[in-house]
Amino acid sequence: MEISENGFIFSDKKELLDIEAIHHYLSTESYWAKNIPFDIVKRSIEHSLCFGIYKGHEQVGFARWITDKATFAWLSDVYIKESYRGLGLSKKLMSFMIFHPDLQGLRRYQLATLDAHGLYEQFGFSVIENPERLMGIVIPDIYSRSAE
Repeated sequence: MEISENGFIFSDKKELLDIEAIHHYLSTESYWAKNIPFDIVKRSIEHSLCFGIYKGHEQVGFARWITDKATFAWLSDVYIKESYRGLGLSKKLMSFMIFHPDLQGLRRYQLATLDAHGLYEQFGFSVIENPERLMGIVIPDIYSRSAE
């Protein structure tokens, strides 16, 4: 799937992804994946439904869904490069992704965000009901520790 709008290309084609650029952003600019090793980024992309935003040959945005394509999808690693923010690209990316054929009819869509609640609420996301039912294992700063 691919669309073009205002000089930007939105695509789910993995062969277009610039994994080095994605790794650079995640490992140096994101708050959630600081110091993430390249091989982990590469493996995460291989096993996810990925979307890129491109301006010419430059990757300016990225997102991936971790999904079984039947019942569940977790949205992760969403970013727009700082110099391209404020252009509505994240909204367009969400619109492009949410209607993707592999994400239709799922029972649950989830994500975690520090500061983009307003964006995701526009697409039907809300605070989890009964959060006491959810559990997890969280290893803070795992990538920083393994870099030492």
